[in-house]
Amino acid sequence: MAEAHMSHQPAGRPAGGAVLHRNDREGTGQGWVLFAGIFMILLGAFHVIQGLVALLRSDYFLVTENGLLVQFNFTAWGWIHLVLGVVAVLAGLGIMTGAQWARITGIVLAGLSVLVNLAFLAAYPLWTTLIIAFDILVIYALAVHGREARTTA
Repeated sequence: MAEAHMSHQPAGRPAGGAVLHRNDREGTGQGWVLFAGIFMILLGAFHVIQGLVALLRSDYFLVTENGLLVQFNFTAWGWIHLVLGVVAVLAGLGIMTGAQWARITGIVLAGLSVLVNLAFLAAYPLWTTLIIAFDILVIYALAVHGREARTTA
């Protein structure tokens, strides 16, 4: 009679039938790292575009050079964005391969991108606000889940 009341749950299954996998958290973390790598590449492309616009069409922005938080000429801003963008694309590719240097570089670059875009905010507010939001997501993904990236080396 006592056997009739025993649960016949398979090993590894909690009551209620839910299946727990050991690697669920790892899979989520690797997804965040992939997200960070893809977004680093996109953010790099955004910075390259913003840099080229500053170099080739400085009249496109909403303020003149004097209206920026940090007063640089648009040529200097263009080169800053261009270099930051190229390095961000390379870091994004490295993040997607699981390289530790790329994770650290990605966090530093995303932080620098936040600062650069804060200073550039008056020139193109909506665009720079979006980039800052994406930078923060990348920092979160790499700081919280970066250790879960698969390493190839």
